[in-house]
Amino acid sequence: MSSETIGAGRIALERGLPSLGFYGTGFILLAVSILVAVSLGAVTIPLETVWAIVANKISPDTIDVTWSRGRENIIWEIRFPRALLAALVGAGLGMVGAALQAVTRNPLADPHLLGISSGAAFGAILVLLHTGLFLGLATVPLFAFFGALAATAVVVTVSRLADATSVGRLVLAGVAVSFVIMALANLLIFLGDPKATHTVVFWMLGGLGLAQWSHLLYPLAALVICGAYLLFHAGELNAMTIGDETATTLGIQVTRFRLGVFICTALLTGVLVAFSGTIGFVGLMIPHIVRFIVGGDNARVLPLSALAGAIFLVWADVFSRLILAPEDMPIGILTGFVGGLFFIFLLGRRRP
Repeated sequence: MSSETIGAGRIALERGLPSLGFYGTGFILLAVSILVAVSLGAVTIPLETVWAIVANKISPDTIDVTWSRGRENIIWEIRFPRALLAALVGAGLGMVGAALQAVTRNPLADPHLLGISSGAAFGAILVLLHTGLFLGLATVPLFAFFGALAATAVVVTVSRLADATSVGRLVLAGVAVSFVIMALANLLIFLGDPKATHTVVFWMLGGLGLAQWSHLLYPLAALVICGAYLLFHAGELNAMTIGDETATTLGIQVTRFRLGVFICTALLTGVLVAFSGTIGFVGLMIPHIVRFIVGGDNARVLPLSALAGAIFLVWADVFSRLILAPEDMPIGILTGFVGGLFFIFLLGRRRP
C-alpha cells in the first residue's frame, strides 16, 4: 500500500473523528449502563452497594463492608464480568458489521447473515464436544477463528462461482452457506455426548452466563488489535464503498485489502462467538443507526458502532435476564427478534 494511501487514511481519520465530548457522552452512557446492568437481576442490588463493592475491590479495605458475602459474589464474580463481556461482544460485532458493509459495499452484510458466525460456531462445537481443550482455554477461540475464516472463504467462493455481485445475491450466498454449516454443526451435536449437548445448544442460542474474569482477556485483545486495524484503515474502507475501480486509482490493492479485512473480521467474530455463542443481527443494526446519526465516514462509524453496540448488548442482556426471571433467556433470541424486525424495515426502505 502506498504512502499516499496511508496518508489519506490518516487524514480522513483525523477529520472524521467526532468531538471528544461526543465520545465522552458515549463512554458515560456505557459506564452507567454497565453499573445498572450489574445492579439489576433476579436479585436487585442497590446502585450504592454496587459502587461500594467495586470500589472495595479496586482499593481494598478503604470502605466499611456492610454487605453480605453472597451479594459481593453476585456483583463481582457473576454480573460484572458478564456485563463487561456483553460490552466487548457488542462493540466487536458492531465494528465487524460496519467493516463488512463497507468492504463488500453491501448494506445488508453481517457476520450472522454471511455465515461467519456459523463457521465460528462450528469450530467451537467441534472443540467442546469432540476434540476437547487440548490447547487450553485458547482452543475454543482458535478453532472458532479457523471456522469463521473457512466460512468466509466458502461464501466468497460461492458468490464468485454464482456471479453473485448484487447485494441480494451475496446475502443469499451467505445464508445458504450458513444453513449448510449449521447443518454440519447440528450433526456434531447429534454425534456428541448427550450430557453436554444441552449446554452447547443453550450456548448456540447466545448467552453470556458463563462469563469469567479470566475469559475477558481474549475478546478484549481481539477487539483492541482488530479494532485498531480497522480504524487505521478507515480511509481505505471509505474508498471501497465507492467502488473497486476508484479504490484502485487511489493506490489500494483491492483484493489484498479485502482479504485482510475478511481475516480481521473472521478473527474478531471467532473469538467473540467462542465466549458468547451466536448472537445475530447486532452487526447489521448498529452501523445503520450510527450512519443515520453521523454519516457514512468510517472514521466516525467504526468507533461509534463499537460504543453503540456495547451499550445495546449490555441492555439486551439485562432484558434477557429480566423477562423470564429467575431464568435466563438466551440473548440470541432477543437480538434475533429485534434484528429480524430491523432487517424487514431495511428491506422496506430499499424497495423501489
